[in-house]
Amino acid sequence: METLPPESSPVLSYQQLLEKIRLFRDERDWMQFHNPKNLACSIAIEAAELLEHFQWKTPEESTDYAKKSSAEISEEIADVAIYLIELADNLGIDLIAAVDRKLSINETKYPVEKAKGTSTKYTRL
Repeated sequence: METLPPESSPVLSYQQLLEKIRLFRDERDWMQFHNPKNLACSIAIEAAELLEHFQWKTPEESTDYAKKSSAEISEEIADVAIYLIELADNLGIDLIAAVDRKLSINETKYPVEKAKGTSTKYTRL
């Protein structure tokens, strides 16, 4: 498995990252395969590969493992993010705005005074 180069590269803006993803895809003529179904499947597949790193580990073991295997885990996280960014782009969804809206919704569903320190679903708070 190849690993990512050291994290010393300059920070990209969201737009610059999106353009890099588009260029990577377009240079390979992959847009034809990147329909919503395939991208959603790819997100789930890559998320499962991320989960595989933690399978059968206790919470404590998973924390230790994550520290020791951060390069491999960061690649799986990046794969999920790349497909997610491209899916949002292809569907015309402003990902930053969508996340911001969802955080506002979640603030209403999970008010601090009811949700702090508990993992209870909002319907039971």
